[in-house]
Parts: sequence; C-alpha cells; structure tokens
Amino acid sequence: MPIITQFDPWKSKLCTCPFKYSFSPYTGCSHSCLYCYASSYIPRFFEVRVKKDVIKQLNKEISKIKQNKYVTIANSNDPYQPLEEKLKLTREALKIFSNHNFRIMIVTKSDLVARDLDVLKKARVAVSITITTLDEKKAKRLEPNAPSPEKRLEAIRYLSKNRIPTIARIDPIIPFINDVEIDELVKVAAEAGVKHIVSSTYKVKLDNWKRMEKEFPEEMKKLRSLYFVKGERINGYYYLPVEYRYQLMRKIAEKTKEFGVTFAACREGFLELNSAKTCDGSHLIP
Repeated sequence: MPIITQFDPWKSKLCTCPFKYSFSPYTGCSHSCLYCYASSYIPRFFEVRVKKDVIKQLNKEISKIKQNKYVTIANSNDPYQPLEEKLKLTREALKIFSNHNFRIMIVTKSDLVARDLDVLKKARVAVSITITTLDEKKAKRLEPNAPSPEKRLEAIRYLSKNRIPTIARIDPIIPFINDVEIDELVKVAAEAGVKHIVSSTYKVKLDNWKRMEKEFPEEMKKLRSLYFVKGERINGYYYLPVEYRYQLMRKIAEKTKEFGVTFAACREGFLELNSAKTCDGSHLIP
C-alpha cells in the first residue's frame, strides 16, 4: 500500500482543494478530538502507530512523482504527534519533500511544528494550525490530548515572525459550543500573523456524535433536529441545513475582511464566500 496518496479519495463535489498528495508517517492520532471523523474509517484511530519503513518507503515512492508536486502533511491525522518529538519522522520527511522541490502544506494542532523552523526556512512550505476555541477548559473537553490553544497561537506568532506563511483552520464550527467565539477567533488569529483562514462546520458521523453527546449532552440535544431532521446527508456525513451553514461561514468571511485576511470555506459549497485562489491556503507557499 503506497504511503503517498492522492488527496480526496471520495471525489467529493464540495472539495475545492487543488490537486495534491497526502502523506503522514503515522497511522492514528493521539489528540482524541471528540469531533474527529477519521475514527469512523480508520480502526483504532486514537492509537498512534508508526508506518512500517516509512522513510525508506517515502524515498522509494517520491522519485516516481514528476508533476503536481504538492503534498499535505497530513490530512487525516496530525504529523506532530507526541511521538514525533523523539522519532523526528515528520522532520525527516520534510527534508525529503523539500529536496524533491515539493510545495508542502503542514496541517497540525501542535506547537511542536515550531521546532522544525530550520527545516521550514529551507522548504517551499506553509503551516496551517487548527484552533477551535480560545477557552482552555473547553479545548480540553473537545480535544483532550492536543496542545492548548495558547501554545498553538504561540507557534503561529513564532513562525509568522520568521516569515513562514501561516494559516488558521477554525474548524469545526459547532453551534452552541464554539460559534459564539467566531469574531474573537478571527481577530486573535489575524493578530498572531495568519494570512489566510479556512473554516468548516461540524460534520457528523455516528461515532463522533456519540462522543460529543456524552461530553456536551445539552448542546447536542439542541443540535439533534438540526442535523438529523432539518439537515442533509452528503457523502455519508450529516450536515447542518444549508442556510444555517451559510450564515456561519458568511460571518467568518465578513470578519476576515476587517483584518485583511483571505478566507475560504472547506467542503461547504459556498464558493462565493471564498476570497483566495485556494481553499487550503496553498497559494501562500513560495
């Protein structure tokens, strides 16, 4: 099984990302985010495993890619797992992709990415950091094992100060839980130095719904009819009603204009709200 794969294997009609490859040295993710959708199709997802001979395999596969050299590290899990601090597999992969002149997008919730500034400075790269809430207690409930929001903001400030293009993923937006923070999330991210913000609403899979319902029973009670009665099902996910989703994304889009930051909605279908050439922020990669 290849370790460099084409992104978006489901060919979603709502995906507006440019053509790109996907790579991660790890299977699974220890952050244990309640809203995670990957746990619905990757067994034992919250148990992190190192892919067998990952660096050797990467070196073997990468030489076969001659065009469209654009890769996201990573899409389904975080490339900066706690294991990465010791193993440095993501760091080694960055060097390899850079040596082959790939344009690299890093997607993470970890401040550990700042450790690799020396490598990032030599690469064609942008770093996308997810911030779901600024409330430390709420973050601990939503994303039990992920670094705190403040640590992520510190990483954005550090990377931006050192001229590494940064992006904030305000994702997912969950009504009654973090939608009230939209204005402040945009403001703080922009002030930290991000050039682009991408956002999306919470997409329900039954396993992530059960986790959310257990931790946020009152809030999910309010959401039940919005998702399962008034909402719609797209590619196996339950979505909020289209009008509700549009209003949430428009609110973020309007706020980003105040700070001169570009915006895109991810897998929502609202192309008219996007103010950037690419939804994921890859237009920022040198």
